[in-house]
Amino acid sequence: MNYKNPDKNGYYGEFGGAFIPEMLYPNVEELQKNYLEIIESEDFQREYQDLLKNYVGRATPLYFAKNLSKKYNTKIYLKREDLNHTGAHKINNALGQVLLAKRLGKSRIIAETGAGQHGVATATACALLNLECIVYMGEIDIQRQAPNVARMKMLGAEVIPSTSGSKTLKDAVNEALRDWINNSTTTHYVIGSVVGPHPFPDLVARFQSIISKEIKEQLYEHIGRENPDFVIACVGGGSNAAGAFYHFVNEKNVQLIAAEAGGFGVDSGKSAATTFLGTLGVLHGSKSLVMQTKDGQVIEPHSISAGLDYPGIGPFHAHLYKEKRTEFFSINDDEALKSAFELTKLEGIIPALESAHALAVLDKKKFNENDIIVICLSGRGDKDMETYLKNLQ
Repeated sequence: MNYKNPDKNGYYGEFGGAFIPEMLYPNVEELQKNYLEIIESEDFQREYQDLLKNYVGRATPLYFAKNLSKKYNTKIYLKREDLNHTGAHKINNALGQVLLAKRLGKSRIIAETGAGQHGVATATACALLNLECIVYMGEIDIQRQAPNVARMKMLGAEVIPSTSGSKTLKDAVNEALRDWINNSTTTHYVIGSVVGPHPFPDLVARFQSIISKEIKEQLYEHIGRENPDFVIACVGGGSNAAGAFYHFVNEKNVQLIAAEAGGFGVDSGKSAATTFLGTLGVLHGSKSLVMQTKDGQVIEPHSISAGLDYPGIGPFHAHLYKEKRTEFFSINDDEALKSAFELTKLEGIIPALESAHALAVLDKKKFNENDIIVICLSGRGDKDMETYLKNLQ
């Protein structure tokens, strides 16, 4: 089975599609018709690859974590997406989509953000390419991610607080979609994860697939083989995981592991572990697994990590879960914190709280001493210092 790409209607198995208001059809249809031709063109790739190398700083290192490996008696490599310009994997997608928007003749960019990393990346790309940028962010996330809000404003973006619902990522997406409906001809919506109506899940996964492409090349340089035994990544909507899994998803000998935000625990009523709690539903334009009541009302998610605080999961990951291609773990807030402090003390690397969820799988699953494990370190921890200081261990 080819897991990587959706069918022509944007479905991964039963998940995906485009469930959108009539006002958005022209925009989404324009993207569907043109995105592959544009992003696969020689002209686009030349500019994009040059920026990834000379502006973003790719390739990011694949680092053998000697001290972490010793502690867990296995072989652990960290894919250092935290070393990208702006501090996370988000820039791979933001830069690609803003370049695409320019080629589609759009003059205005909108985005949603939770942890702020996608907002910063989009504001950065818009500053570089001289486009207007508006970022929607939940009021609660604005408070807990103040450094990223300051960065967005310094980059020239307007940050608009979402004050409805849980005042977090879900609500920021709602506000961004409303804006897009009202400004459809001038505006491109840079969705930050593998969610939303087709073609966004595929578009974002393709821009993030550079992660797994590099892992294969770098692992070959390190040990003479392209494929690890395990690839581990955190999943909210799931863009860093989609990128880390992309070139391995059809390799049966590579086991894929996703870490979801368990919050206070799966049964606590304060969680964001969608594969444990979700049922089939439509959220933000695609059919996937959604945390919802029996009558279809979205259940408010909770995570200590703003970037994983989402009540759904991308259709790509929902399909991998249903087909048992990916093993999912629910990581609670305290487990993520413990793993963040552990990496910091053992390797001198402060991870983003999102990435700490992936690291926490090391305490949940037994690995053999000869296993080759790659963990996607999706972002750096600067933005989470306030939370870390409150919980200093």
